[in-house]
Amino acid sequence: MMEKKIKLTIDGIAVEVQEGQSILDAAKKVNVKIPTLCYHEDLCVAGNCRVCVVEVEGMRTLQASCAYPAQSGMVVNTNSAKVRKARKDIIGLLISEHSTQCTTCYRSTNCELQELASEYNIDNDTYLSVLKPNFKVDKSSWSIEKDDRKCIRCQRCVRTCAELQGVNAISVAHKGKDMGISTFLDLPLNDVICVNCGQCVNRCPTGALTERRYFNEIWDAIGDPTKHVVMNTAPSVRVALGEMLGYPVGERVTGKMVTAMKKMGIDSVLDTDFSADLTIVEEGNELLKRLRKVVKDGNKEVKLPMITSCSPGWVKFIEHMYPDHLGHLSTCKSPQQMFGALTKTYYAEKIGVKPEDIVSVAIMPCAAKKYEANRPEMNDSEYRDVDCGLTTRELGHMIKQAGISFMDLKDSKYDNIMGESSGAGVIFGATGGVMEAALRTAYEVVTGREVPFKNLNILAVRGEEGIKDASIKIEGCLPEWSFLEGVELKVAIAHGLKNARIIMDQIAAGESPYHFIEIMACPGGCIGGGGQPIPTNAEIRRKRTLAIYKEDMGMAIRKSHDNPEIIALYRDYLDEPLGHLSHKLLHTHYRKRNRY
Repeated sequence: MMEKKIKLTIDGIAVEVQEGQSILDAAKKVNVKIPTLCYHEDLCVAGNCRVCVVEVEGMRTLQASCAYPAQSGMVVNTNSAKVRKARKDIIGLLISEHSTQCTTCYRSTNCELQELASEYNIDNDTYLSVLKPNFKVDKSSWSIEKDDRKCIRCQRCVRTCAELQGVNAISVAHKGKDMGISTFLDLPLNDVICVNCGQCVNRCPTGALTERRYFNEIWDAIGDPTKHVVMNTAPSVRVALGEMLGYPVGERVTGKMVTAMKKMGIDSVLDTDFSADLTIVEEGNELLKRLRKVVKDGNKEVKLPMITSCSPGWVKFIEHMYPDHLGHLSTCKSPQQMFGALTKTYYAEKIGVKPEDIVSVAIMPCAAKKYEANRPEMNDSEYRDVDCGLTTRELGHMIKQAGISFMDLKDSKYDNIMGESSGAGVIFGATGGVMEAALRTAYEVVTGREVPFKNLNILAVRGEEGIKDASIKIEGCLPEWSFLEGVELKVAIAHGLKNARIIMDQIAAGESPYHFIEIMACPGGCIGGGGQPIPTNAEIRRKRTLAIYKEDMGMAIRKSHDNPEIIALYRDYLDEPLGHLSHKLLHTHYRKRNRY
């Protein structure tokens, strides 16, 4: 059935839209800009802030264009004197309750309220400041900083936490002049069920929610001649960093990023994609070992489906929400934590530096990685495995602070030892990438042949759907894997914790048909992580994803197990996947019971 079309006029321009679309949708179609604050493409319509008001002929009051449906024959004016005055008054009222320390705010020049205040020339003469006294900045979380002095109560963060993530760690609290955004019983963020994903930060239009920042400590380490600073960069950082430094969305800046970090004074610039490859080797073998136990040995204690464990926001979610099903998680640490453990052991031995003199810094697209680095169990190197996690945004700020003209830089390569990677490691940055990388390796281990997909591209596990599933029939197995002959391996991929809850409810009910599941906490996977450049929306995430797959296609090595540095690591240090030393350094011990 065809959807009904309606016609209206906006600022004298005729426009046709589908019935049910808003005035704001119609205005976008003809490139008429209407300012917004509470509106966000990823979220449901709220109509809280009223910044987007427009005048509709025949109506006495102004209407919020984000929430008011377009109607046939409607005549809309988005820039009348009445509209301009109302917008200026609304923005002025918001400013009157907002901390105006813009020059020292982390979000300065990247703040939607600041941009509107400048555009509408808000001078603060009309409305007196009514800032509430004794506000405290909540820095209890390793990952997120909450500053209520800068909150405009647009509720984007609340809708993000409820709609996209299904966590509900924050909500609207109190009434009247005391109304604000708070946690349960006004507790600190660290004391409530917050998974540290940072998606609220990505959608906050001001500086009320930001990541906890640690780059000053890293500058101190760089300036300390007794310290050897190692930075490793996650797959999705290379396709997003450019947005902060003059490049359009989706530009790959891998080589320039490496050069910039070396100019900053980093002693060793290495690649988290290396440990993504390592994760695939360990995780792929873990999956096959579980399948052997279940299919061949009939062991009913072994948990299937196995679920990936490289997203720390997802791991914290299952710990809070489904603690009885932790046995389904892979025991593998994330690539960040594998890298950290090896940096203070294998790498330290290779370069002849004492582990205590190494400062291991992870550049991540993720706010939850900060929390993960500080988990008490993440010290299997006998030191803090990762000393500090920085976001893509923090690295961008550091490059600016160093006075580096990023766009003028020449490309450099990562340093040796833990600096080489495969295309499979790169695609970890997009939803479905971990699954695709794992299948490229596991299928070849079992059959001795490459996966039967053109150019190794397993398109069935890619895409933007919240939950995807696929299957691959295993045929022509090597003798040791003959028990898998004819098995149809069923897999699923979910991104965004709302979708993770659907998957977990299925498992809890005993109705899951899958053998292996990839779950990422953030929409789009790591390319949409809570530490990525702001703004974010579906189109931005799509462009970053395309860049990830282009990077994969340009790599000389496309499969994790073919990475020569991974081969050398097992030959010279770890001996074998799932071996004694691998278990000590690369796996999380508290999750091992009832696994395999």
